[in-house]
This record gives sequence, C-alpha cells and structure tokens, in this order.
Amino acid sequence: MDALLAALADPARWRLVGLLAERPRPVGVLAQLAEARQPQTTKHLQTLERAGVVTSRRTGQRRIYALQPDPLRDLAAALGRLADTAERAGGPRETFDRYGTGVDTERLAAQEPGWADGRSFAFHRSLTGGPDLVWRHLTEPDLLARWWTPDDLRVGELVFEAWPGGRIVLEYRDAEDTDGSDQVAGHGEGVVDDALPGEHLAYRLSPRLPDGSTAFTAHVDFDLRPTGAETGSGTGAGTDLDIRYRITDSTIDSADFVAGIEIGFGQSLDHLADALGASRHATRKEVQP
Repeated sequence: MDALLAALADPARWRLVGLLAERPRPVGVLAQLAEARQPQTTKHLQTLERAGVVTSRRTGQRRIYALQPDPLRDLAAALGRLADTAERAGGPRETFDRYGTGVDTERLAAQEPGWADGRSFAFHRSLTGGPDLVWRHLTEPDLLARWWTPDDLRVGELVFEAWPGGRIVLEYRDAEDTDGSDQVAGHGEGVVDDALPGEHLAYRLSPRLPDGSTAFTAHVDFDLRPTGAETGSGTGAGTDLDIRYRITDSTIDSADFVAGIEIGFGQSLDHLADALGASRHATRKEVQP
C-alpha cells in the first residue's frame, strides 16, 4: 500500500494512470498525451509497474502498458473504510464538528468583557451507587482523576481539597501524550465553597488562558439525592445528581472555553456514570439567564 501511495502521489504519474484507465497505450503515445519526454514517461511507468498499478507487454517494437484495476479498488476500499471510521455516528469527528460550530457562534457573541456572565447550564445524571459512593467520586483525587476529563484527554495534575476554602488545581493533557511532551490541553484553578458530604458540593473553577490569565469563572453546584428501595434509610440504591454550572467574569478570549462547556463537562459526567456502572439517563440543557 505504501509503494502504491508513493507512486500515485506524483501528478505526472497520476496523469498516466488516468490515460491508462481509458485504454492500454504504448509509451510513445502516453508521452505525447502527457506532454512529457519519452525517457521520463518510461521511468514513471516503471515506477507504477513496480507498485503493481500497471502491467506491460511488448508487442513487436512497442511496449504497451495497461492499468491494473484491483490495486486501485483495494486502495479505494481502504480509503472508504478510513472515511467511514472518521464519519461514524457519535464518533469523535462528530463532536469535533459540533464544537467547531459552537466556537464560531461564541466568538461572534464575545464582543466585550462580561459577554457570557450569567449564562448557566444544567446537567442531570441518574447514577448507581448511593450518595456516599458518589461523593467519594466527586471529592477524592484518585477517583476524580478517573472521570473528570472530556473524551480524548487525561488528567495530568489534580488537587482537590474537599472542604470550604480548599484549593482546586486541574490540568488536562491529550490522552495519548504519555510522556508530557505535548502542550498542556487545559489548566484551571479554583476553590471549594461548600462541602456537605453526601448532599451538596459547590466550587469555583477558573480555566486559564495561554498567558495565564483567567478565561472566566465557573460556579458549579452539585446536589445529591438518594434513590431506590433504600431511600428511607438514607443510604439509597442509587443517586440522582443535579449540577448547575454558572459563568461569571467572562473575558473576550473565553469564547473557545465557553463553547466546550456543554460537550466537555457532559462527557466528564458520562465518564462518572460509567465509573459508577450507571444506566445513563442523561439530560443536558442550557438555561438562559
């Protein structure tokens, strides 16, 4: 496949392939039609023949070249599979395009500081596991690191002090950046405002722009409510988790960050549901100020 791709990458050879697709032709005629010198045309044809895309036969004083269709069909099938993989429903490319549309919209709206202040998002997840278990996943760094990240990213650094006034530091890296050589994908710092174990968690978190300044401040509130047969005992067979995410202090340069809230934070919550073995009954909606 590599030899075939290399052979077809040259525009002159691609022109010869097109001519041979019409019918087998001798070298001299191919050189005329391609408006090239015959020795150069012969070299290109030899390269195509080594790659298996053409074959030749001597007839009298002439060498006739013909196209081999099967390698092109195999290449077309391989390219088709790549396109299908990239285009699969619900795949990363779909998310990439959705995020791009959001970025364009938010950049148009970001005309002055404070442009997104007051905007809020509501998220809901029905989770397996009682509130105590969910609380641990919301506050213990080793458990947080398993889910608190959008798709295709990983937690590179995490500090979460689960008490009022406690410090938060969250850094993202690409999931495939195993040695930390790529640039940091995202960095945020914040503080815990309220922590009532098993019931309510509130914090402020500010994503950082490349120059280290604050993009905006996210005010995030988590409310936990036990569900299931054991709710009377307070333990619960499951947990309803409701989150409200509100923006303040938005800067003009925060548009790209704001565009990713619904997708990125929603994906993180999906990972939390997976970590808890949840049946994902998820709803997401933006609540206008």
